[in-house]
Amino acid sequence: MRHPYHGSWFGVFVETSNYLHRPKHLLVFLTLCGCLTALFPAESLSKAKPSRVPRPEPELKIVALNIAPTPYILENGPLQFSVTVQLPKEMDGSAILEVTSLISSPSKTSLRFLTHRQPVLIPSAGNGEPERSKVSVELAWDGQDHRKQLAGAGTYSYEVRTKLLANGEKGLRTVMVAWPKRGTLEVR
Repeated sequence: MRHPYHGSWFGVFVETSNYLHRPKHLLVFLTLCGCLTALFPAESLSKAKPSRVPRPEPELKIVALNIAPTPYILENGPLQFSVTVQLPKEMDGSAILEVTSLISSPSKTSLRFLTHRQPVLIPSAGNGEPERSKVSVELAWDGQDHRKQLAGAGTYSYEVRTKLLANGEKGLRTVMVAWPKRGTLEVR
């Protein structure tokens, strides 16, 4: 007669059943374990991550974005992006403001990237304290994609970003980034 304890690990006997020694039963057992693992993944059994503290809004902000004309008709000239950026209170006098816009079709096959860079002039207030100034930048889209072909009619998405750059040892580096503005526009 066989002993009910068939194996031991570190001196502790583990009881195993006779059905685990048959290949067909072992296959059913392993399949059942695999199904349970798929239904209850390890991530669902672990603790949930605590929610993050919201990031504070950066001092560099896009305070106004006007797009004209809407809807955009290709034969009527360029589409104008008028971006008003609020600068931080304190910044380096050699900073460069970069405003960019990415325009893309829903299929992402037609893209256009517009960019404008300019040095930032810091006006001084009458009382000697720097004031938060605003800068207006114009970007124009001629209706062409990255291959210099006219874009087709449809709904396009856009994303406008702005950032402050400074000259470093290895060229321009990003100092501050504003939250982007996103939306869609109709092209006819």
